[in-house]
Amino acid sequence: MTSSYIFLTPPGGTSATVEETRTIRDGFTFLGFLFPWPWLLAHRLWLHAAVAFLLQGVGGALMDEPGLGPAGAAILLGVNVLVGLEGQNFRIRSLAAKGWTEDALIAADTIGIAEQVYFSDRADIAHSDDNAAPDWEKKARPNGPHGHGTSLGLFGFDGER
Repeated sequence: MTSSYIFLTPPGGTSATVEETRTIRDGFTFLGFLFPWPWLLAHRLWLHAAVAFLLQGVGGALMDEPGLGPAGAAILLGVNVLVGLEGQNFRIRSLAAKGWTEDALIAADTIGIAEQVYFSDRADIAHSDDNAAPDWEKKARPNGPHGHGTSLGLFGFDGER
């Protein structure tokens, strides 16, 4: 299943190294759903964790009152679902507020593939000819009339209309 990964670079840096770049998967976090305020504390989201803790305390207190049990359960479930769905976004917004820059959004099956795609244009090309990038600028365009490809009136194979 494909996920989206957001790459954040530290404040003040134009070219971040592998160690400095943060990669955050944009999506549901199961641990954030099960343990909302400890998960928020683990990611240094202090205010979010305090609010989640207080709301869960209110929900737990309401569950002890006769007739208010469903309301308390709804508050507890609501906090868990909110942190599960929006926890990663809270992390991204917190880093952005500290000056981190959202550099890229890459869809990939695993975080390893996303990092390979992200760092592929930033890595130095190896000295062997097998890994060298092709020189697209020097390639000659094919001879012949443009726009006669089988493109159903859309963009042709040669890039023309």
